[in-house]
Amino acid sequence: MQRRTLLQAMTLLGTLPNLAFAKTETIEVYKSATCGCCTEWVEHLQANGFEVKTQNVPNTAAYRARFGIPAALGSCHTARIAGYALEGHVPAREIRRLLAEKPNAVGLTVPGMPMGSPGMEMPDMQADAYDVLLVRKDGSHAVYQHYKARQVAR
Repeated sequence: MQRRTLLQAMTLLGTLPNLAFAKTETIEVYKSATCGCCTEWVEHLQANGFEVKTQNVPNTAAYRARFGIPAALGSCHTARIAGYALEGHVPAREIRRLLAEKPNAVGLTVPGMPMGSPGMEMPDMQADAYDVLLVRKDGSHAVYQHYKARQVAR
């Protein structure tokens, strides 16, 4: 069998992913027009292959509430992808994991604005330890991924 025929057969049988038809989900980000760290987070997402659509809004709290993120777990921007809410500086790695695992949940949050999280990196500054939290549909949450503090090499 020729290689081309084999590849076509595998694609038809679903054993070989058809990359030409792979759908990229768009992350919709709701942020303040003046927030620099929000812009940095969007750039982190884009650098990691996500398509991002941003909308500057006067108050992200309304979006956070609409998407089911408790106010106590809030940050400076809110986003949506594939029906999941993303709050704060969630790393692209955890977004990919969320999309792959498809948990029955509201989404992910990184409460506050921890130094060293995507969009909050500062040269010559220590990165804080922080948790990415999985927000359940009942409003409770659990640690989805822990990131350790990192010292700056001097």
